[in-house]
Amino acid sequence: MPTSVTGLGTYLPPRRVSNEELADRFDTTDEWITTRTGIRTRRWTDTGVSTGDLAVEAGRRALKSAGLSPDDIDAVVLATTTPDHPCPATAPDVAAQLGLGHIAAYDISAVCSGFLYALAVAHGQIAAGQAGRVLVIGAETYSTILNPSDRATSCIFGDGAGAVVLAGTESSDQAGDILGVDLGSDGSRKELIRIPAGGSRQRTSPGTVPDEDLYFRMEGRQVFHQAVTHMGDSAIRLLDRIGWDKASVNHLVGHQANVRILKSLARYLDLPEDRAVINIDRVGNTSAASIPLALADAAVSGRLKPGDRVLMTAFGGGLTWASTAIIWPDITPV
Repeated sequence: MPTSVTGLGTYLPPRRVSNEELADRFDTTDEWITTRTGIRTRRWTDTGVSTGDLAVEAGRRALKSAGLSPDDIDAVVLATTTPDHPCPATAPDVAAQLGLGHIAAYDISAVCSGFLYALAVAHGQIAAGQAGRVLVIGAETYSTILNPSDRATSCIFGDGAGAVVLAGTESSDQAGDILGVDLGSDGSRKELIRIPAGGSRQRTSPGTVPDEDLYFRMEGRQVFHQAVTHMGDSAIRLLDRIGWDKASVNHLVGHQANVRILKSLARYLDLPEDRAVINIDRVGNTSAASIPLALADAAVSGRLKPGDRVLMTAFGGGLTWASTAIIWPDITPV
């Protein structure tokens, strides 16, 4: 059964954190941060606001965008690296807060590739006849896992959430259809992006692990090369599979990791740099939330128009990568 994106909603916490604020904390400058990342500001949650809270707001707005009521949704798939609790999953609580009833609800953990992984899983669930409409959410509160003494990560990441409604359709080749999916991973490079402690490999009890092992860490230089190569190759495989020429892609919506990565990815795909959608300058790297946030930003600004060819691709810890493509539908993001 074909599946189509019928609604899009996003939510950003109100607190803005500027480069100037971080420059004072880390003895750096706005120019240093902007030059290396392309980021000028990001959003962080206040104490007591969770990933689930952001997901509920984005999910509610996606339902409004799709013109649906809670009773119309059959499942929730939530992509996040920062769940409300190690156990249980966050998605069931999000479904309950949205009043969706006793439906299937579960988390997906693929770090920055999470939203596209979740979209692929929802696509398969609908195609298998297990659901008619699925709410797919990417939500993160990375500010809760950043090392307060690590300039490299604290200057990059932001918090936010984005959600789409994915629905089964009676006919294919219509705007909004998921045209194909490419997924991959390389667990042999897991050390490049990780939180060392807190799981069964390095269990955490008071005083047993170094403080820095409790926080997110990333090997930035090695990740840069891996991200461009794997996103680029994944995107090429997908384009070959669905029969699109690279030149026919109107918009490249890559995971908003770093502006230099996005521009390098465009060159890797032989696309003009201006076809890359970029909003990292205003929201930072929001991990699993970055692609729906970038889609909404481009749609609200008028850049994305119904009928445009959109290529989405992401790379994250695991290592994981993913790509998908759609013809942009006539929807109004909320």
